Amino acid sequence: MRNSIFRLMVVFVSTLLILLATSAEAGQRAPASPESTEAGFDPRDFSGIWDRDGGDRGFGPADSMPRLTPAGEERASVMLSPGRSRLPDIIKNVDRPELSNDPAFSCNPMGFPRLILDIAHDYHEWHHLPDRMMQVIQESRMLREIWMDGRAVPSAEEIDNLGPMWYGHSVGRWEGDTLVITTVGLDDRALLDSFLLPKSFNARIEERYRRVDADTLELQLTLSDPDYYTETWVSDVKRWRRVPRENMTFYGWFGMLSGLGELICAPMNAGGTNARGG
Repeated sequence: MRNSIFRLMVVFVSTLLILLATSAEAGQRAPASPESTEAGFDPRDFSGIWDRDGGDRGFGPADSMPRLTPAGEERASVMLSPGRSRLPDIIKNVDRPELSNDPAFSCNPMGFPRLILDIAHDYHEWHHLPDRMMQVIQESRMLREIWMDGRAVPSAEEIDNLGPMWYGHSVGRWEGDTLVITTVGLDDRALLDSFLLPKSFNARIEERYRRVDADTLELQLTLSDPDYYTETWVSDVKRWRRVPRENMTFYGWFGMLSGLGELICAPMNAGGTNARGG
């Protein structure tokens, strides 16, 4: 009798957890429009695993870059690039990657938006919750929290009190079927992209995600940083392809935190391959 009750309790708890998970996943997905229903997918449903499929590795192509301000040039001039500078008169190239002072080579956080832009470790997974969307990134098992509960972006005073964060404070909203995310309060020690361009503490970044078909997610970013750049910078379009979940299954495990490697750059591993830019 006791075993039967225990089995019933296990079934009940398992069912409840499944229902809660399903409810949470549906929390921020508005009903699909008739057009999207006919197309066979919900453009507001980003859930699943996505693999980078296109777009420049930097914030945008070199010919799209606005000029740096004098403060921006001063900040950029201290950087030593491992042979890939797009501003060689300002950001000097070095012959050997281990001579670069790229903070990522010492296992410091890449920060935002560099982690999203880099195509070296390019898988990420979306989860919908009632008040947030969560972006799980393969690199360093990183988790981005995008608030979808109607709150405002933190004010300058609030950011001063909260302090800078490697990945900033992110607030999202829907404009039609486009997810618009604004991120502020970024730590200026993390560089803008893998070409070692700087960003200031006052940088503001807008992401516009659009699921254009069942298997394609596109992103365009806008950087507003008058401290370091003379104009706003609109990126090229970055693109990801949806990866079938069964393709991410290994030995019965699946998902970003099990089917793929964790790719954590631990400080004790900061030498060797990482010091050479690996």
